[in-house]
Amino acid sequence: MSTPLARQQYSAVASSSNSNLAVPSSPRTPSIASASTSDDAERGSPGSPVMCRSPSPSPYLNTLSDKFSLNPNPADWGASALKIGTPEPDDYLHNPDPKRDLKSDQGGTICTARGIVNLGCLFILATGCIALFIGFPVASHLLSHKPTTQGGFNLGGINATGQLPVILGNRGLIDVDTPKDAYTKQSYMSGDALELVFSDEFNTEGRSFYAGDDPYWEAPSLHYWGTNDLEWYDPMAVTTKNGALAITLSKQDPATNHNLSYQSGMIQSWNKFCFTGGLIETSVILPGSNNVHGLWPAVWTMGNLGRAGFGASLEGLWPYSYDSCDVGTLSNQTYPGQKTPLAATENGDPLYGGVLSFLPGQRLSACTCPGESHPGPVHQNGSYVGRSAPEIDIFEATVDSGVGKVSQSAQWAPFDAAYAWFNTTDNYAIYDPNNTVLNPYVGGAYQQTTSGLTVTNQDCYELDKACSSVYGFEYVPGFDNAYITWISDDKRVWTVTAGGLGPDPLTEISARPIPQEPMYIIANLGFSVSFGGIDFANIQLPATMLIDYIRVYQPANAKNIGCDPPGFPTAAYIDAYKEAYTNFNLTSWGSPQYNQTVPKNKLNGGC
Repeated sequence: MSTPLARQQYSAVASSSNSNLAVPSSPRTPSIASASTSDDAERGSPGSPVMCRSPSPSPYLNTLSDKFSLNPNPADWGASALKIGTPEPDDYLHNPDPKRDLKSDQGGTICTARGIVNLGCLFILATGCIALFIGFPVASHLLSHKPTTQGGFNLGGINATGQLPVILGNRGLIDVDTPKDAYTKQSYMSGDALELVFSDEFNTEGRSFYAGDDPYWEAPSLHYWGTNDLEWYDPMAVTTKNGALAITLSKQDPATNHNLSYQSGMIQSWNKFCFTGGLIETSVILPGSNNVHGLWPAVWTMGNLGRAGFGASLEGLWPYSYDSCDVGTLSNQTYPGQKTPLAATENGDPLYGGVLSFLPGQRLSACTCPGESHPGPVHQNGSYVGRSAPEIDIFEATVDSGVGKVSQSAQWAPFDAAYAWFNTTDNYAIYDPNNTVLNPYVGGAYQQTTSGLTVTNQDCYELDKACSSVYGFEYVPGFDNAYITWISDDKRVWTVTAGGLGPDPLTEISARPIPQEPMYIIANLGFSVSFGGIDFANIQLPATMLIDYIRVYQPANAKNIGCDPPGFPTAAYIDAYKEAYTNFNLTSWGSPQYNQTVPKNKLNGGC
């Protein structure tokens, strides 16, 4: 609620603003008009109000807003305020002046300290972005080292990075089920300690060996036509049970078995696990019985450049072990257009007219012309290292005259005259002549062999006491002090040294080294009349070979595992010719379906 005084003051303010409101009179305050005309007031006479400053009708008229406010009517502002061209004190801030600006800006050039600093900063930022998003990724790619496959390779079934997978079920290079006391083993020859580098105890029940199911093994699906086998190798015939690898041969309906009456299995560590030098052992229960022939169980090794069962990959590589450039690398071991040397044309295989060799020649020889397809490496003189797919067998079991035996051998090419290797006492040893003899079979038109025949433990067969017997071989690759020693029933039985495969002047060939290629492992149960015949009347099927374990040992100072070692690479070559290693229907390198050319040989048409 307002008082009369407040209403009176509001009226005065309104009057001073030219308002039409009436100003009420007050008995207490004289009017401004009467005060301004009274002489007494001017002199401050008694009875009149004293005015010490100009009277203000409102207490707010002397504020800053009063001082700088404009009348609401623009016409009252004055004529100059309405003209655009009227000078103002701050015009220099926003009006261009070319003369003045030229002096201030130094002629408009960017080459000023400030401009250089600005551009330098932008350059540094741009360089940093380029280095971060382009330079760093490129440098990382070029400088990073390819992870080792530790013996694996993608084509063999492991992942695309080449890394060996860690799989539940103890699947490292050394099986965790391997007993600790088996982590080292004494050399059969030197007595030195050897260290375990790979093992598979096959203890996990029901393992599958279809392509890609296992990091180290694969069971191919194919017909092993090279030895006229009667069975189809099928992955379903290979599994693990009761702590062992089981490979089963059985009779099948041809309508559901690729038109073959028998089915069996093979596993390979091709392109997954390989080793060079050392000792390999396997504990096996042989299939069938010790007195009925016909089964062909085997555990063996081969150089990684050839894949067992894939003919195109093997042609010209198996069973060579050779690193010389001479007639031994040529087809039939004879010079082009000639029948020399004479020893290559006589005393050979009677099934082939007595000629020594029907091999096509070493495809990847030391005679290969520069620039031709070859996996390498090269010698210091620029010639290629001779490459091949040699074979060393742990055993091939047979029954001979009602007695179980194993052939333990290595296959060779090129061949000695009449397949007669230098089996002098300096070059081989048999440790128990009552149990082991040299195999009378020494070769034919497609292979030369050094083989010992050893009587097995007659109890260790599936249909007898089913005990396990240990077989293996220990070897040192190369020429000097190189050898292969075979083991049967956990004892060394015979040895061949590199001297036994020395130069042969009759066939004009050089020495053949104990295999230097990375070797992979194969186990299979074959069935063929080509291997000692088959006693169909008495053989019992199904028959199963049981492998308790496979273990590989090497000296601590000579460990060499992997299928693509620097000195004997295989990965790039296999990748370049994938079909030869994956299509078993390709029977030869130059077959119409494959039609690959053999690298030029210096001795056969020149380079």
